[in-house]
Amino acid sequence: MKDIVVSKSGPPVLVTPSSEPTPAAATIRLTSADKSRLGLSFTAFLVFERRRRRSRVHRPAETVRRALSRALVHYYPLAGHVVAAGDDDNVVLSCTGEGGGLPFVAATASCTLEDVDDGDGDLPLADLAIWYGGESCWMSDPLLMMQVTEFECGGFVVGVTWNHGVADTYGLAQFLRAKHVDFAYCDIMIPWSFVNRVKAEFVSRNGGGGGRRRCSVFDVVTAAIWQCRTRAIHGRRCRSDAPAVLLFAVNARPHIGAKDGYYGNCITRQVVASTADAVAYGDIVDVVKLVNDAKERIPEELLRNKLRGKQGVDGGGGEGLFVGPMHRLYVSSWAGLGLDGIDFGGGKPARVIPRMEVTVMPSCLPCLPCSRSNGSDGVNAVAWCVTDEHVDVFRAELAKLQ
Repeated sequence: MKDIVVSKSGPPVLVTPSSEPTPAAATIRLTSADKSRLGLSFTAFLVFERRRRRSRVHRPAETVRRALSRALVHYYPLAGHVVAAGDDDNVVLSCTGEGGGLPFVAATASCTLEDVDDGDGDLPLADLAIWYGGESCWMSDPLLMMQVTEFECGGFVVGVTWNHGVADTYGLAQFLRAKHVDFAYCDIMIPWSFVNRVKAEFVSRNGGGGGRRRCSVFDVVTAAIWQCRTRAIHGRRCRSDAPAVLLFAVNARPHIGAKDGYYGNCITRQVVASTADAVAYGDIVDVVKLVNDAKERIPEELLRNKLRGKQGVDGGGGEGLFVGPMHRLYVSSWAGLGLDGIDFGGGKPARVIPRMEVTVMPSCLPCLPCSRSNGSDGVNAVAWCVTDEHVDVFRAELAKLQ
């Protein structure tokens, strides 16, 4: 029997997201199903035989490492770690990015895959993966580890070891199949007639209980774009339990006492978790209320977390955060930030147009400045939130807003 030697390039290196992810919360609560499997580890070995030159993977270990880094932008919880909580939940998943990352090792084997298939040896599985090194994995351990071993024939084996408490095998496969998605650029205008009508309906329905609830242009425009996008990507046969998650940026300055003149980052994020069916085909006023309710919770959540020594808002706990990028929409309003007041001596801008060089998740920037001052019939927005496949349906849904 031929001896097989596996040589590792060195100790594991930590792979982190290739760009800053968009976390919805600093911590995520684990479900009872998650907690019952914490500490249970599994390993999957994916064996890739040598391909024809045209379809062969060049430098498999480096290729997989780069892809892993890009995928973690969307699946950032997997780069976190489990920490003890001070409440009845016992443990939570920390997504702050501090000390996080996935251990990765590149290795080579002194044989071909054909040697093993011909019976000259057995795959040395113990040497083809990174192991937790005990009967179970602990809270301080990484949630997922990966080793790529290249064989002399050009084939390679990917060994993936993970904590079952954060993903079952179906979820792991979804992560490993994740592909880069290009989102189409869309220039959007939501008619003022639609915005004003929905605002009036919202106030009419939510005017009781000791005072009228305020409804902003942002609430209506965000809800409308969220609904149109959800209809476009899910269609008429929308699964009632399919997730629909909205994340929006929050200017924390008014809530945390930021000093005048401070120009560093002072934003956090809030999350709204619902289902695709409720968002796509629910009453638009109900969708607006989801956004409005999330905004109402921000001051209380910021204060509560400040007292706990935490930053940001809870983002609604962990509901809806373990979802793929197509189920999420990130929104950042540019209204009221002062860009429309810039004057270099010849007057203020007629329009402000944002552009994102890299879109790490479906995104939209509504309520662009100058929507009223330039005589527009509606509220301007730009979006990178649907693929070319869905862009026509998305525009058709937007055209129905009257």
